[in-house]
Amino acid sequence: MSERFLRNEMILGKAAADKLAASHVCVFGLGGVGSYAVEALARSGVGELTLIDQDVYSESNINRQLGALTSTVGQSKAQVLARRVLDINPGCTVHPILGRYDRNNGESFFGPYDYIVDAIDLVACKVDLICRAVERQIPILSALGTGNKLNPSLLQIADLSKTYGCPLARVMRRELGRKGIKHLKVVFSPEEPAPTLQLEAPPPGRRSVPASVPWVPSVAGLMLGGAVVMDLAEGLLPTNSTDTERSDAT
Repeated sequence: MSERFLRNEMILGKAAADKLAASHVCVFGLGGVGSYAVEALARSGVGELTLIDQDVYSESNINRQLGALTSTVGQSKAQVLARRVLDINPGCTVHPILGRYDRNNGESFFGPYDYIVDAIDLVACKVDLICRAVERQIPILSALGTGNKLNPSLLQIADLSKTYGCPLARVMRRELGRKGIKHLKVVFSPEEPAPTLQLEAPPPGRRSVPASVPWVPSVAGLMLGGAVVMDLAEGLLPTNSTDTERSDAT
């Protein structure tokens, strides 16, 4: 028996581990948040992953994006993370897709997914993706803003209707409400944005570039991945244990 995911099975149980191995999760957006969501999913033994991002790594990504290294600058984010996933779990089926999701080509990105992680940073694209997922009854978990924030302990998983203090959440509530969508599972932070210096020219269509530290988007991404795993394993976790002691050692 392989020990690769044994520690997961010890707490999640065999039924949940088998369910994860048979599940297909798609991650849209592989930046600071999405890359760590991929890491959690891969290390949890999810058996099939579709990884979607149009970008290549730049030097400014190195401070916070999991696949960004000096050696990977200029390489596709999707392909770099696909290689990493296979190094973690050679038995995983990985589909790296180099592309940008938007409302005009959104249909082409959909497949037989058991769950979708939305780590896209553009509102129009997020809204369209969520609407398509809801139409297909595919569970989706969305990341809201982590830029300009410093305190990862304030990150929460909640329904969009219960969010507060997050400007992106406010915009998403309004835009999704116009589509008749009132509820959505999200990761958000109510932390007030920290003051920042604009040291990088914004891309076309953007007014500014959000600042980011290594520890906030990474925690958000791990929370996303963990929440997806727990949702997929719902109803399959052991209800009791015959063990009288449990070690906290990792």
